[in-house]
Amino acid sequence: MAPKPSEFSVSRRQLLKGGSALGLGAMVSGVAPAWANPWGRTSGYSQGVEHGPEISLVIRREDIDIAGQFARPISINGSSPGPMVRLKEGQDAVIKVTNLLDEPTSIHWHGIILPPEMDGVPGISFAGIAPGETFTYRFPVTQSGTYWYHSHSGLQEQEGHAGPLIIDSATPEAFTYDREHVLLLTDWTFEDPKSVFRNLKTMEGYYNYQERTVADFFADVRRGGWVDTIESRSMWAEMRMSSRDIADVTGSTYTYLLNGHSPEENWSALFKRGETVRLRVVNGSAMSYFDLRIPGLKMTVVAADGQPVQPVEVDEFRIAVAEAYDVLVTPEDDKAYTIFAEAMDRSGYARATLAPRPGMEAPVPERRQIADRGMEAMGAHAGMDHSQMAGMDHSQMAGMDHSQMAGMDHSQMAGMDHSKMTGLQADAAQGGMLMAGAAQQGARYDQAGIGLDQSLRRVLVYQDLKAYSPWPDRRGPMREMELHLTGNMERYMWSFDGKKFSEVNGPIHFHKDERLRLILINDTMMEHPIHLHGMWMELENGHGDLIPRKHTLNVKPGERVSALITADAEGSWAFHCHLLYHMDAGMFRVVKVS
Repeated sequence: MAPKPSEFSVSRRQLLKGGSALGLGAMVSGVAPAWANPWGRTSGYSQGVEHGPEISLVIRREDIDIAGQFARPISINGSSPGPMVRLKEGQDAVIKVTNLLDEPTSIHWHGIILPPEMDGVPGISFAGIAPGETFTYRFPVTQSGTYWYHSHSGLQEQEGHAGPLIIDSATPEAFTYDREHVLLLTDWTFEDPKSVFRNLKTMEGYYNYQERTVADFFADVRRGGWVDTIESRSMWAEMRMSSRDIADVTGSTYTYLLNGHSPEENWSALFKRGETVRLRVVNGSAMSYFDLRIPGLKMTVVAADGQPVQPVEVDEFRIAVAEAYDVLVTPEDDKAYTIFAEAMDRSGYARATLAPRPGMEAPVPERRQIADRGMEAMGAHAGMDHSQMAGMDHSQMAGMDHSQMAGMDHSQMAGMDHSKMTGLQADAAQGGMLMAGAAQQGARYDQAGIGLDQSLRRVLVYQDLKAYSPWPDRRGPMREMELHLTGNMERYMWSFDGKKFSEVNGPIHFHKDERLRLILINDTMMEHPIHLHGMWMELENGHGDLIPRKHTLNVKPGERVSALITADAEGSWAFHCHLLYHMDAGMFRVVKVS
C-alpha cells in the first residue's frame, strides 16, 4: 500500500513550501535566502539554487508530495522540478550530472549555444548518461538571460525532469528592476507517461472532456443556420477530429504546477510596494500552452527566449511549450495579486500569489470557456482531405532550392491583410484560422491565437517582438528551405514533410556559415512549438534589422512562419516539435551543419 503524503513528505517538501512564501526556498538547500546578483537585486525560486560555474546535479526517483498526493517523480538534487541553475556570462561552466536512475538519462540546456557534444541529446552527438555514471558538461557561457534545462531521454521530461537556467549578464542590462522571481510552469500527470502516449494512439480526443453537445449544435444553428452548421460538423468528422481539439492532453489528467506547486498550494512571491519586479516565466511543460495574466497589473515584456526586446506593455501573453518571457511589473498598491496561468484549452490553470506579505491571497479569476475553432473557417477546408496528410510524401520539399526567391521580402507578410485571400476566412472572435492549401498560407504574427480576444485586453503577439539592437549577421538569405509540419490526429502520427523520424533517410543539411531562410508551414490543425538546437532563429516579423531572435517558434494551425538562420554551429543538432508526445511520435529531425 502506498504511503500517504504525510508519511514521507513533511521534511523537504513542506519546508520548501513554507519557506517559499518568504522567498526562503533556497535556504533549505543551504543557499542564502535572498541571492544577490551583481546589481544588488534579490531573487526567489522555491526549489533551491545551484550556483556556477561548478555544479553537481544528482538525478534519482524520490517520494514527493505533488498536489497532496503520493508521487515518485524524477528529482534533481532532491526536488522536482529541479533547482535553478545559475551561471554568469563569461564563465566556463562545469556541471557534473550523476544518474541514480535505473535507466539512461540526459540533460539538454535549452536555448544555450554550446558545442554539440555538450547539447545533451542522446544518439546525436552524445551517448547519454548510463545508470550509475557521471557525465561532466563543460561549455563556455557566451550569453545571458532566462532559459531552462530538461531531459532529452524518452518521456522523462513529463516525469519532472526539468528546471530553470538563469544566466546573469556580464554587463548591466537595458532595463532596471529591484527584485526577481522565477516562474516555471509544468504539467504533471499521475499516469505513467507511456500510458498517456498509448491512450493518444488508441483514440483521438482521449483526454478531451469538453466535446460539443446537442445544445452546442442548436446554438450553432441559431448563429449560422442549418446549412453551415451541418457542413462544419461534416468537415470536422471528415478530418476525424473535434473543433474543440485544442490540446492533446488536458486537465482531465494534468495538474498544472507553478514551481512545482499546485493551485491549491498557492506558491507566493513577495514584493515591496513600489518596487519593480522581474518575473522570469518559463513554460517547462510537456504539452501545455498557458495564457498568463495578473489581474490588476500591467506587464512589460522585456525579453523573449532569453533575448532582450524593446519593451511592450501587455495585459496577457500566451506562452508556448519551451518558450520563455521576462516581464516587469510595478505593484503600487499594498495588496495581493494573482498570477494566473490558464491552460489554452481552459481545462485547468496554474497560479501563484504576488504579495507584499506572506499568507495573503487575491481572487482567482473564473476560467474562460473553451474556444471553438469556428465553423466560419471551415469553408477554407472544402476539398482538403486532412485525414490522408500523414501519408503524403513531402520529403522532396526539404531539398527544394528556393534560392531564387531570396530577393523577396517575406518579412512584410506579417502586415498583409490575409482576410481577403481566396479560400481563407478568419474567425477573429476565436482567433482560429484555417487555410485552403499551402500556397494560400501566410504568417499571422498579429494574432494572439485561438481563445484570446484582443478587444478585451492587450495580448502579446509575435508582431510586438522587436529586438533591442541589431544582430551581428545582417546578410540576406543565400537560399530558402521549406518544411511542412504534418500529422494525422486520429492515428496520432506527427512528422515533417509527411515522414516520421524513423522514416527519413538522413539529416537536413545546412552549409557552414550560410545565411538561410527557413519556412515552416503548418498543415495540421494543432499548434506546434518548433525548437532548433545550437542556433538562433530570427523571426521575420517585419522589423527589418530588429527582428527578434528565438530558440522556439510557435506555429499556429495553417500558418506559415519564416525565420533567418546563421548556420555557424558545425555539427549535428536536434530539430523538433517541443510537444513531447509529438516529438516521440515522429516530429523530429537532425540538422547537420557542415
